[in-house]
Amino acid sequence: MPKAFLNPEEVLNQLKLDDDMVIAEFGCGSGGFVIPLAKRLEEGRVVAFDIQEEPISALKSRASMENVLNIITMRCDLEKPRGSTYQDNFFDLVLIPNLLFQVEDKKAVIEEAKRILRPKGEIVVVDWLAKADLGPDEGKISPQEVKKIAKELALKLRKEFETGKYHYGLIFIK
Repeated sequence: MPKAFLNPEEVLNQLKLDDDMVIAEFGCGSGGFVIPLAKRLEEGRVVAFDIQEEPISALKSRASMENVLNIITMRCDLEKPRGSTYQDNFFDLVLIPNLLFQVEDKKAVIEEAKRILRPKGEIVVVDWLAKADLGPDEGKISPQEVKKIAKELALKLRKEFETGKYHYGLIFIK
């Protein structure tokens, strides 16, 4: 039986992680996913992207308090072309948790994820279910809509998974 709310550890358990991966998280906020993810990567690192300074500052403080040293933070607009500023084919995995509902140009964000992802790398999208009675009133995007965008971008669906009562998870391969 799925848990009632989103648990980052349960989402991360769905992923094939190696100790030395380089992973991007789009819309990192104050680190709900970044911190547990970074702790799983002994030799790897996580680059945490957000458009707002305050959550990045909170993430830096939290990482320092928890002695998590393999996180790099970047403030940027992921809806702009080449918004992450990273080179093509750089990351092993791009995690996009609870971000798409907040952005206007959802396709641009997924397109940027694809650009910086190495061939055979994975994009993981976790977002609010449209029917969820909790969460945002506007901006929700259904798994079907995300799959349609991914197909337009030549991404292949590897896995769909449950992640609590209010969210869905999708894993795509470049």
